[in-house]
Amino acid sequence: MDRFFHQRQAEEQGFAMVCGIDEAGRGPLAGPVCAAAVIFPLDCEIDELDDSKKLSELKREELFDVVIEKAISYGIGWASEREVDEHNILQATFLAMRHAVDAMQVTADYALVDGNRMPLLSIPGETIVKGDSKCACIAAASILAKVSRDRLLRDLDKQYPEYGFAKHKGYGTKAHYEAIKKYGILPVHRKSFLKNLHEK
Repeated sequence: MDRFFHQRQAEEQGFAMVCGIDEAGRGPLAGPVCAAAVIFPLDCEIDELDDSKKLSELKREELFDVVIEKAISYGIGWASEREVDEHNILQATFLAMRHAVDAMQVTADYALVDGNRMPLLSIPGETIVKGDSKCACIAAASILAKVSRDRLLRDLDKQYPEYGFAKHKGYGTKAHYEAIKKYGILPVHRKSFLKNLHEK
């Protein structure tokens, strides 16, 4: 598979700085949603670069530094738990993606976005279903977003050790639901995701 096919196509249309965009943390009950945008040089080779979900936590941490070193530019963007509750998770994800694009030091002129829904960005772009497996720059963005969010959840674990955030990263595991029932809902919980808590 040519994981630079879509980037090459965009560059042939005249775009010079094509970024890949992906997110992490749409499903958890707690913590913000994180997005990343990455501009790679064409045909930038990184061994073992892949969709972050297919990599171990240790491998993602290793590749995080490699991606940052090889990228022309990158940006990390966030949408808070409050913004998730206010806007819904899809719109909060789009907000994080816009923040990621705006955070790049080099301005992108085209976006390759993982998924099938296009956020409203300041630049044109296209969506690619399973883009984190098909495009190198989207795979890189998936790693930056996932590692950044996991690091934040490990920090939250130090603040709220009884909730187990370092282990489940905010997802709705049995242990997480039990901690919520025992200790209560935290400011970092997404209240809109916990409306049916009494049914659990």
